[in-house]
Amino acid sequence: MAGLVSIDAVRDAARRLRGVVARTPLRHSRSLSKATGVDCWLKLECEQHTGSFKLRGAWNALALIPEGRRSQGVVASSAGNHGLGVARAARDFGIPATIFVPATAPAVKRGGIARLGATIDSSQPDYDAAMRAALAFAASTGAHFVNPCAGDDLLAGQGTVAVEILEELADLATLVVPVGGGGLAGGVASFLRAAAPDVRILGAQTEHTDAMARSLAAGQVVDIGHEPTLAEGLAGAIDEEGLAIGRAALDGIAVVTEAQVGDAIAWLAREERLTVEGSGAAGVAALLARALGDLSGPVALVISGGNIDAARHAAVVAMHGGDKL
Repeated sequence: MAGLVSIDAVRDAARRLRGVVARTPLRHSRSLSKATGVDCWLKLECEQHTGSFKLRGAWNALALIPEGRRSQGVVASSAGNHGLGVARAARDFGIPATIFVPATAPAVKRGGIARLGATIDSSQPDYDAAMRAALAFAASTGAHFVNPCAGDDLLAGQGTVAVEILEELADLATLVVPVGGGGLAGGVASFLRAAAPDVRILGAQTEHTDAMARSLAAGQVVDIGHEPTLAEGLAGAIDEEGLAIGRAALDGIAVVTEAQVGDAIAWLAREERLTVEGSGAAGVAALLARALGDLSGPVALVISGGNIDAARHAAVVAMHGGDKL
């Protein structure tokens, strides 16, 4: 299917990543099941090495760079989590890495990238500017650009999230994923469309990160600009490749408010004792807001990341029901 990769590529990635990435917990949530009236499970990629699912695609992509090209280094643009994944993989393979992040990237993400040994550039004002700078760097130096949302090897790695879910929840009916550029959605769909074609795949975005939702509705790429968001991991434009992924991967997509994401971050802290960043909480926000319509269960939600600055997390929790903790 256009926009996706083969199920064999995902299975190969799963074998390649065994012992490298954590097999993250798939936790039944009694609280969310009670709140929504449907059986809900949380796939805790917030407990992955580097704090998000992004390590899966980044490590698989770097593993498949030919030996002769590795000395030229790799470069990536990232809101933070992809950069962490690329930096960790580059350290493992001994490849020089340069990561371009927006100036607004959380300190926990910037600091983590630096500690993993990558060179970090945070001079750009927003995610899309960081991507343009990374592409220019690749063109001028010969470094291999590791796309944060596309590329067969990256999608195959992200698809291993679905492999683990289906192994533990064979009767999965609905999978909810946060959507930025579409890498996670495309990865899980690459596996599920072949292995479990009856599973519905639904996306969640915020009102300030809804490039995919607007583009799917318009039938063409829509530029959404740049607004402050709790879900910086979902921010930025999509391109034609991303739109093709969205068309192939998603059976529906919901857009929630920034306030609803804040509510979900606080809810996850209170009910599940989880520290989750805004992008990771988007799916829970959509369920709690009834934005995805009637759902068939079991429902699995990918809690995609937990990299949020401690002070910001505390402030969000306090503002959105912290008195109930």
